[in-house]
Formats: sequence, C-alpha cells, structure tokens
Amino acid sequence: MAERLADIATQIQNVRQLEAVVTAMRGIAASRAQRGRSLLAGIEAYHAVISRAIGQALTMLGAPVMDPSRAHGRTALVLFCAEQGFAGAFSEHLFEHAAAELANALTFVVGTRGEIVARERGLSPSWTAAMATHVDAIPSLANRIADALYQHIAAATISKIEIVVSRSTAGGGIQIERRSLLPLDLSRFPQPGNRLPPLTTLPPHDLLERLTAEYVYAQLCDAAMHAYVTENQARMMTMTAAKSNIGDKLNTLSQRERQLRQEEITSEIIELASGTEALRRR
Repeated sequence: MAERLADIATQIQNVRQLEAVVTAMRGIAASRAQRGRSLLAGIEAYHAVISRAIGQALTMLGAPVMDPSRAHGRTALVLFCAEQGFAGAFSEHLFEHAAAELANALTFVVGTRGEIVARERGLSPSWTAAMATHVDAIPSLANRIADALYQHIAAATISKIEIVVSRSTAGGGIQIERRSLLPLDLSRFPQPGNRLPPLTTLPPHDLLERLTAEYVYAQLCDAAMHAYVTENQARMMTMTAAKSNIGDKLNTLSQRERQLRQEEITSEIIELASGTEALRRR
C-alpha cells in the first residue's frame, strides 16, 4: 500500500512539473502573439501607402504591358507554416486548403514543420525556409522569399504567385486566407479622381516596377506577420487545452491518492482492532 501511495505521489509531482512547463509555454506564445499584433497596424499602413502610390502611377500609363515570357509558367504557392511544435494541425490545414493545386504548382514552404508535412504528403517543395521565431526577423524573411520568387520569375518558370496564410479572427479563431500576389490585379488600386499624374524623376514603367517590388515586399511582410501571430495563437490554444487535460489528470490522481490513503487508514484500524481483540482473549 505504501509503495502504491509513493507511486501516485511521484506521478502527481511529475504532472505538476509538466503543468508548470505548459503554463510557461502558453505565456510565451501569448506574449509573442500580442507583440506581433501590435506591429500589424504599421505593416498595413505601409501597404496602404504603396497601394495608393501604385494607383497614382497608373495614371501615367496608357495600358500597362505585361511580360509575355511569364504567361506560360506555372503557379507558385507560398505557404506560411509553423516553425515550432505544439501548434496543433496548424500546418496541415494550410496544405489541405491548397490540396487541389499542390500537384501542379511550385511550392514555396516557409516553416520547418510545414516542410515536414510536405515530405509526409510526398511533396518536394521548390524552396523552403525557416519561419521567423521573433518579429525582428520578419523583414529579412520577406526579402529572402522575394529573392527566391524573383529568381523563378527571371527564369520564366512561374507566371502567377499566390500566398496561403492563416490569420486570426475577431472571435479568437483562425481562418486560412489565399491572396494573389503577382501579376498585379490593377483593379485593386483605385486611381485618383482628378487623374493628375504625380511629379516623378523616373519613367512611368520604371516607377511602377519599383512600386510593384515594394508592394510584393509589403504583402510578404504582412503575410509573415499574420502567420507568426496565428502560429503563436494556435500554440496558446493547444497549451490551454493541454493545461485543462493536465488539470483533469491531477484531479484523478488526487482522488486516487485520497482513496489509497483511506484504504491504508482503514487497514491500520482493522489491524489495531484485531490486535486488541487478540490481547483481550488472552
């Protein structure tokens, strides 16, 4: 009996240590998600400025000319997956969302966990990179993704680029969003009503090309930051569920410990009573 009680006490101690780890991981994930959300407004403002500039630049062009060498390439899908574990099925949901196109598309997988999921599904990503684990690494990550995409564009292997990314909703949930990155959908850039072209020092096509590069960078920064926030939010939700399960396990172990202690006390009382009765009979 004493040995069984010792085993239960050891299990309770181990579970409480696990609870402390889970609580710490949940706190770290919540802090990172909050930090990422605080920076999203700045990225969105930057994106809005570039969009307005493209709309103004379009007033200087009669009809934008698309590069015909890119018309026959494949579609590139950029999937922003999880970098670290304990995020549930965060990465799997992205691949399920894009399952119909994965076989014929060039896949650019961001996130070590996403690369693992791709290999498990028999996919060979065209390019992979580790997802940022802190917000300061987002700009350099966006630059690396853009460089990889531009290399394929220069080689005329892709004609269309789409982003598949998760983002948090107002109710605390997570939804998957698919965005078209290139070629630019010019209808998304409203032109000024006065149609007065801005004063520039660059030819119109050069100006639009540079603004397009800034727009791509802004979109990649925005997607990477949303992925960073939602990965940490998914981890926070997973840790919350784990903490609840740990609480249930602790309650079960505590009840079992009390039951064993009661059985031990009952056994000792029976032994004392039996000993007293034996002495009385002698």
